[in-house]
Amino acid sequence: MGAGWGVDRRSTAVWAVGLTAYLIGIMHRTSFGVAGLDAAQRFGAGPALLSGFVVLQLLVYAALQVPAGVLLDRFGARAVVTVGGLTMAAGQVLLGTTTELPLAVAARVLVGIGDALTFVSVFSLVPTWFTARRVPLMTQLTGLIGQLGQVLSALPLAALLHVGGWTAAFVSAGGVGAFVALTAWAVVRDRPPGAPVPRPAGTVAQVVEGIRASWREPGTRLGLWSHMGTQFSGVVFALLWGVPYLVAGQGFSATGAAGMLTLLVGVGIVAGPLFGEFTARHPLRRSWLVITVIVATAAVWTVVLLVPPPAPVWLLVLLVIVLATGGPGSMIGFDFARTFNPAHRGGTAVGIVNIGGFTASLLTAFAMGAVLGVVAPAGYTPESFRLAWTVQYVWWAVAIVGVLLARRKARRKMAEDGVVVPPLREVLDRRRGPRRVTR
Repeated sequence: MGAGWGVDRRSTAVWAVGLTAYLIGIMHRTSFGVAGLDAAQRFGAGPALLSGFVVLQLLVYAALQVPAGVLLDRFGARAVVTVGGLTMAAGQVLLGTTTELPLAVAARVLVGIGDALTFVSVFSLVPTWFTARRVPLMTQLTGLIGQLGQVLSALPLAALLHVGGWTAAFVSAGGVGAFVALTAWAVVRDRPPGAPVPRPAGTVAQVVEGIRASWREPGTRLGLWSHMGTQFSGVVFALLWGVPYLVAGQGFSATGAAGMLTLLVGVGIVAGPLFGEFTARHPLRRSWLVITVIVATAAVWTVVLLVPPPAPVWLLVLLVIVLATGGPGSMIGFDFARTFNPAHRGGTAVGIVNIGGFTASLLTAFAMGAVLGVVAPAGYTPESFRLAWTVQYVWWAVAIVGVLLARRKARRKMAEDGVVVPPLREVLDRRRGPRRVTR
């Protein structure tokens, strides 16, 4: 609550229910990743078609980010998060009850639609219900605790899938999702009592101009490139290709692979508050943290891919730990959107930023499926995975260049407004203090 309403029980309750809706949304989003091999048998899908499920889901999700942001700015978080949750629940029930490939594809489309609506809505609650100083930390906590949805899909959902079967697992997931969505309608409110009501939504032409204004803001573009470079590798790993890679490419058991996904989430939850506190204390140095995450991710993947498979377990654990920092890193992109845009188009700006990571994710997932389908049409092999993962380097390069160019423009605009970002070397010299003169 940036205007100073403080943190009370109501704000905590609204945030907790919104966070639960997001957590269940992540479970829906990642559920197909742990069921990939079962889906291949159920629908007779090869690698390319299997990746197509997730690619289409992410394509819908990414394409709806800006429309979802516009809907959020117009109708508020309560309505949009409820509709999003019910839409995902319907998709999971449909997926669980059908054996027809077209209906299964339609089910994942529904999940992508609901996911897009839920995401922007839940994150909009943070700056509305918490003070400005707490927003970076609460944003990180929202993103990282929400990632526990991956644990729900990797452990209880996967266990139910293997014990109770496909239908029991996905219909149960849909039932949980519907319950949480209805709880959100009962508890979530768009703003605290007494908070000023945002200006009413404008005409279509004004909405379009708001989208253009958000895009013209260099801070929005800085957020988009930051989100792209930090997020996509971990998303592709968790959402689709991580488990098959660890099992078929590195010799892990299914339980061991699920444990690595759990580690991915756990490390992210630890890193999130640290990233949030750094962002709050050093808002002028956020981009350096983004660049560090991108470079570290690319470097560790390079070592893993250079080592003949199977790679040492410690190295794969290190890879998962580094991938886990991508989630907190991507949250910095939303902080750029928040601080560089006025509140009335905050949902639109967040939607634009979120396009970055998920566009890279869906194209990477699709490219990997295509490579695996060509190189190993009869089944996955360690060498085919080794080649497929190399498609990531394109997006790391694009993201780094985008961050550097957008940061330069953002700092130029900040300087025009009287905010000068001193060179990092100068800041470090100040902290070290005066140098001693020695003979």
